[in-house]
Amino acid sequence: MTELLPDPVPARAMGSARVRADGRAKVTGLAAYAVEHAAQDPLCLWLVQSTVAKGRVTGLDHDAALAHPGVVAVLDHTNAPRLVTDDPEATDPELVVLQDPAVAYRGQIVAAVLAETVEAAREGAALVRVHYGTEPHRAEMRDDSPAYAPESVNPDQPTDTDDGDVEAGLAEADVVVDETYRTAYEHNNPMEPHAVTATWTEDEDGPRLTLVDSTQGVHPVAATLAPMLGLPKERLRVLAPYVGGGFGSKGLPHAPEMAAALAARTVPGRAVRLAVTRQQMFALTGYRTATVSRFRLGARADGTLLAIEHQVREQTSALKEYAEQTATPTRMLYAAPHRRTRHRLVELDVAVPSWMRAPGEMPGVYAHEVAMDELATACGIDPVELRVRNEPDVDPETGKPFSGRRLVECLERGAELFGWADRPSEPRATVDGEWWVGTGVASATYPTMTMAGSQARVRALGGGRYAVAIGSVDIGTGARTVLAQIAADALGVAVDDVDLQIADTDLPMATVAGGSSGTSSWGSAIVAAAQQFRHDHGDGPDAGVHTTASAAESPGMEQYATHAFGAVFAEARVHRYTGEVRVPRLLGVYSVGRVLNPVTARSQLLGGLTMGLSAALFEESHRDPRFGHVVTQDLATYHVAAHADVRGIEAVWLDEEDLHVNPMGSRGIGEIGIVGSPAAVANATYHATGVRVRSIPITPDRFVE
Repeated sequence: MTELLPDPVPARAMGSARVRADGRAKVTGLAAYAVEHAAQDPLCLWLVQSTVAKGRVTGLDHDAALAHPGVVAVLDHTNAPRLVTDDPEATDPELVVLQDPAVAYRGQIVAAVLAETVEAAREGAALVRVHYGTEPHRAEMRDDSPAYAPESVNPDQPTDTDDGDVEAGLAEADVVVDETYRTAYEHNNPMEPHAVTATWTEDEDGPRLTLVDSTQGVHPVAATLAPMLGLPKERLRVLAPYVGGGFGSKGLPHAPEMAAALAARTVPGRAVRLAVTRQQMFALTGYRTATVSRFRLGARADGTLLAIEHQVREQTSALKEYAEQTATPTRMLYAAPHRRTRHRLVELDVAVPSWMRAPGEMPGVYAHEVAMDELATACGIDPVELRVRNEPDVDPETGKPFSGRRLVECLERGAELFGWADRPSEPRATVDGEWWVGTGVASATYPTMTMAGSQARVRALGGGRYAVAIGSVDIGTGARTVLAQIAADALGVAVDDVDLQIADTDLPMATVAGGSSGTSSWGSAIVAAAQQFRHDHGDGPDAGVHTTASAAESPGMEQYATHAFGAVFAEARVHRYTGEVRVPRLLGVYSVGRVLNPVTARSQLLGGLTMGLSAALFEESHRDPRFGHVVTQDLATYHVAAHADVRGIEAVWLDEEDLHVNPMGSRGIGEIGIVGSPAAVANATYHATGVRVRSIPITPDRFVE
């Protein structure tokens, strides 16, 4: 394997609007998801969850469950296969399943039932009797809850930063905004719930586990689970041929995958299928923590920022620490000589929070952009103009030049397309029948990342055709389509001459589909492999010759600050008597480097905008602190924006490329769409009503007098 720094690739297929390669299979029902994968003599698994928030299992009664027709076995901490947990560096506490009687949160897996049918497994699980000894627990994040500073925040960024003297800057300011902004608990709800089919087999080299998993990264799953299962990584094969969405929740393996692996070990040769229910997803598959952001902005009378302070309180789990990087975008979004950020965690006896689309950036930019709207009001300055006046020349956090920062152009283009010039300067100035009407704006940003380690293989098939293999996963983003376009240009052939293989650990290593880094990371590896292949074998190679390579990190990633940018404009209509909020217009304008496929890119940006709208108006998980569980456990009580909620919505982008990042000239687009849109909606509701709501979701009761 070689490591190359690929040269820029001429765009022929890249940039063309190709339909999704997997589209027909999905809409015709031919795509086989994790528990639809063909399996030998499969069994079904159903999980039994704890009903206490903290304590110990003191007894389990399996008799009624085992007597139920179709039930094969019941696993618990007394009889489940043992995990290897003696290496703390290789042990994820969330994955230590069915190993001891301790209960760390309500909803934790305490038993699992194997049966011939899913109905028998479910009924058998209901017949398992679990007895507990309880302990006092904490399950509510309050303003007075004790908090601590983690060593770092996701993924490995500084917890706190100080630049200049914030107190001096605030003292010098003509205008000060000092407010607190809150975001709710949110749960990922992809259409396909978390699911896995697990099969243990034996050969001359020993045991082997195969997982067909609904995951965002097959290689990360293998790397995480194999050591705990006592397997060499090459003896754990993970496939993810089709994934019905993830939004971050499938970026890491969770407890259900380990439970399925342990259950399958007790029935070697038989497949075990587990589909997590919608209700179980609210306890077992991660979520976005609630956040509390105190912002202090100090500015001159003309709106020029002198000081920015962002202090964050959010929640983690006593079982496993997760620190959302909520204040990190504040460090680079606007210029100010005095800046300070802080993160503090409240530890609770609850399930482990995790990634959810734009973790940190979504709640952090929401708070920052509502605070900026308040500053614009206090200074009597147009909100677009305020942002333009505080545009930095270089990255305020690192001092590096930006590889490309066209936020001002996004704001100006969006203002033109949205008709911003006709906007009344005062709030509560426009009424249409029984509806107050207003508009709002917010900036958006997301870091542009390329994860090291991905490899790709190019093999000649003969007749001018090539097989390109990489263990990446398409979670519904269109990666399968775009990677073939990248490979075609790198090899100098048509897209139809590329046979792309993905989503299998038998293929070369690929990083997770996360952090909007997938296309950049995998595409760079494909380009490196293609260029090395052409160097080694020329343009008319013999069938069967192949080359594997990975891409070195672009020097531009060290020399420049690399971010995507955008501006979101929203129109809100608030009913004068009921407080109902509708958003008839939502527009995002983005600077994301070269758009490799306008069809899939537009889909991603519209999806992000919709998810941001959903966060702004609807999504909120409610935890009962008395018992420690989330009570909104379905899509009736936890509402996700549906078709009727999403009206006029559009995404456009600037024509550009960013070759400092990768040879394709692209930046990530999967997450920036959700950043900025909640704040734009919130600011529009203020402009409509004159009522400033500083927490999301924005519910009708906030506007009823």
